[in-house]
Amino acid sequence: MSPWLGWALAALFAALAWQGYGWRGLLFALTGIVFWLLLQFSRSVRVMKNASQAPVGHVGSAVMLNAQLRPGMTLLKVVTLTKSLGRKLDDSGEAWAWEDAGGSRVELHFGGGKLTRFTLVRPGPPEPPPPAA
Repeated sequence: MSPWLGWALAALFAALAWQGYGWRGLLFALTGIVFWLLLQFSRSVRVMKNASQAPVGHVGSAVMLNAQLRPGMTLLKVVTLTKSLGRKLDDSGEAWAWEDAGGSRVELHFGGGKLTRFTLVRPGPPEPPPPAA
């Protein structure tokens, strides 16, 4: 949901509560809004706590992660999928990578807090050994 839509619905809820029940309704609406914000904060903390238990930038399968990604996802949703914090690729804070044990990695680029593009990078085939002399 868009933040603008969420805040517009909260304002509408508060206005209707004020209209129907006066200051008691407004107090009830504000309590509901604060409760919703606390639920969102709790979810964010839980995701970050779970991600802190795993190695940074590691994922079980980069190919499976690549299949689950969609443009428009938030970084919080990506961290929920990977159960790991990503490895920062640049100083802008908009590019992150997750790598699996096989050397494949997924590079994600964010813009405006949303996933804009992602790329699966696979390691090349191993070099053949040199001929015996």
